[in-house]
Amino acid sequence: MAEIAGQTDHSATDTVVNEAYSFACMRCGHGWEQAYEIEHHFDTDGTEFVLYVVGGQVVPSPLTRPACPNCESRVVRIMRPGRVSSAQNRLHHEHHEHHWHLSDLLNPFHHRKAV
Repeated sequence: MAEIAGQTDHSATDTVVNEAYSFACMRCGHGWEQAYEIEHHFDTDGTEFVLYVVGGQVVPSPLTRPACPNCESRVVRIMRPGRVSSAQNRLHHEHHEHHWHLSDLLNPFHHRKAV
């Protein structure tokens, strides 16, 4: 599917899906979450295209080279929603502080058993 960033005419929206993702920068350890309205459209030739919308603004797809808002690195891990907030909540309850580290997000992956 082609993504058309910058288009503002939303009158021909065929389907809107809400999705959220968690992100972790592999360079500086910054973590964040973002929710998107994903609009599926068809152009005049019947070709489908997708718009990602945040706060009423069309933004680039989070799945194509996301950048860390903290250090601008493009080495970013994309995860299911809730990974950042769950790590933050766990640390807040354990340490009564709001800081967390990349290892807190990746910790569940280190305990998987080999199959």
